[in-house]
Amino acid sequence: MTTQHSARDETAIVATDVSKRFGAVAALQGVDLRVRRGASFGLIGPNGAGKTTFIKVLLGISRPNTGTVQLLDGTPGDVHVRRRVGYLPENLQLPAGLTPRAFLRSIARLKGLTRGRSRAELAGLVDDSLHRVGLEESAWPRRMGGFSKGMRQRTGLAAALLGAPDLLVLDEPTDGIDPTGRAVIRAVIQAENRRGATVFLNSHLLAETERICDDIAVMARGRIVQSGALIRLQAGDHYRLDVVDDATARRSCAARGWAWTTGDEGLLRCALDATDPADLSRVLAALLAEGVTIAQVNRDVRSLEDVFAEAVGIAP
Repeated sequence: MTTQHSARDETAIVATDVSKRFGAVAALQGVDLRVRRGASFGLIGPNGAGKTTFIKVLLGISRPNTGTVQLLDGTPGDVHVRRRVGYLPENLQLPAGLTPRAFLRSIARLKGLTRGRSRAELAGLVDDSLHRVGLEESAWPRRMGGFSKGMRQRTGLAAALLGAPDLLVLDEPTDGIDPTGRAVIRAVIQAENRRGATVFLNSHLLAETERICDDIAVMARGRIVQSGALIRLQAGDHYRLDVVDDATARRSCAARGWAWTTGDEGLLRCALDATDPADLSRVLAALLAEGVTIAQVNRDVRSLEDVFAEAVGIAP
């Protein structure tokens, strides 16, 4: 027996023709975007591209001038949908007079997490979330007015994690965090994704996005100018071939005009002129017929920085 799934079941976010203006400024211009359920998705773009505005429209904080948004098979304004979302805003403003525990308890009440839980169970839920993000226990009884940027970010992420949300929307989650802290937060985000949560990450740290996200979209001038699976977008136009370094291999490579480099492991590395799997198969078959011993084949992989630069360069 098979179970039928609709397109709605398979997507966490669907934005259709979303535009947003602030006076004469067009912050978003006809944005179309789909984020599959369970994805780890990254939105990248230069400053002023419209990323944070788009996030606010997604969450119903700001209303679009045109277009529609579907969130978890509902609308951003639906309270039941909102309770399934964990959100960490870019410029997090925490109540200065509250402690982290008191703040998280207030978020738990907003999410409906206090129903059916004893005070002790709620305290355990709050403390577990603070532990996960690496906020030192000595900070828990302190008022947050004196917190550093990093401590505020950790507290905000802890609040976003409450209730095991189906969708995590994180706007610059590692801003102000030291490298050790970034590794902790990255591990938490990846664990949430493995749990089944859809992750929507906006970060100007491309290395962080590359480590966390499977799918990305590049936004520039209020438009999506590139999107897709990261592995596909990073795939280069050529293949690299490692063969055992012997006279046969050198003759075959020289006959084809290939340049090579040598390694200590006794291999030759060549850049092939094959640009698709069919070409690659023909080249490899010919080399094997000539007696060349093939050790490894890899496709060139571009950095996310290269993908970003190319996408922004073609922005209209």
